[in-house]
Amino acid sequence: MAIIDRVKWDGRASQLAWKYPSQELSTMTQLIVNESQVAFVVRDGVYEGPFGAGRHTLSTGNMPLLRKLVGLPFGGQSPFSAEVWFVNLATTLDVRWGTPDPIQLQDPKFGIMVPVRAFGQYAIEVADPKLFLMKLVGTARSMDAATLADYFRAMNTTRIKSAIADAISAGGVSVLEISTQLDALSATIGKDLAGETAQYGVALTQFSIESINVPETDSAVQKLKAALARRAEMNIVGYDYQEERRFDVLQAAARNEGSAGTVLGAGLGVALGGTLGAKVGQMAAAIAPDAPAQRMALLRDLAALREQNILTDAEFDAEKKRILA
Repeated sequence: MAIIDRVKWDGRASQLAWKYPSQELSTMTQLIVNESQVAFVVRDGVYEGPFGAGRHTLSTGNMPLLRKLVGLPFGGQSPFSAEVWFVNLATTLDVRWGTPDPIQLQDPKFGIMVPVRAFGQYAIEVADPKLFLMKLVGTARSMDAATLADYFRAMNTTRIKSAIADAISAGGVSVLEISTQLDALSATIGKDLAGETAQYGVALTQFSIESINVPETDSAVQKLKAALARRAEMNIVGYDYQEERRFDVLQAAARNEGSAGTVLGAGLGVALGGTLGAKVGQMAAAIAPDAPAQRMALLRDLAALREQNILTDAEFDAEKKRILA
């Protein structure tokens, strides 16, 4: 094969490492390295370099492995075989990541199991070119950002899932509220992942979570959103869940047939600010003394309220005495 007299980068911009296709070199071969690149000459498994930006003549002066080279000189050249690797040092932005499967988590506030997904992006650059070539590239012909992302995907996904689960479960943050903590969570995960990628000569210069979301059609998610909406509504109106349950029971009683239901229904017009016992007392006072059937119906309704834990035993006894007085 013909001896190559000039070696230069001819890879794609997305490639992080690229090997020159020919290995037939000589001590007069010119190695041209562009800005934001370094090059290595590999012969018999030994790395010579790095060669920085500029023009380099592959001579025994800058390549100790050639000093014992024995060849047939011709035209002032000593031919030899070696690989030439170029490493791109430019920062690679917009490397996408995402959780391939939803993370099943229990919402700490509502106790509902919901599927959680996350996605985002990160930026990388080769910080230690020789370590990068030796531990990741190996004998491959090239390495681009997409291939590197595939290598890191399993490791990244595991750590990202664990970090999100910790933030939601241990931090007591609802799945639907975790989006308010994306910046802090991104910084925590990015720092964790940077330690892992550094072992391969790769620096993680930026990491971000763009979204942590849940499937809108999932039944558990719909229940959780309905609960949050109901809680917000109660906060606006100014009453809590127990008061809402009392209102629901009274409303159900008002729909019952009979005079007692009519009396309870009338009592719904009273503001909910006072105690339930006082309201029942007002209803009982409205029943005429000669209406025993109404009083018995009201006592049955009161018993039902006590069974629902809406009325305490003391409240029930007090109202019973008032009704029967």
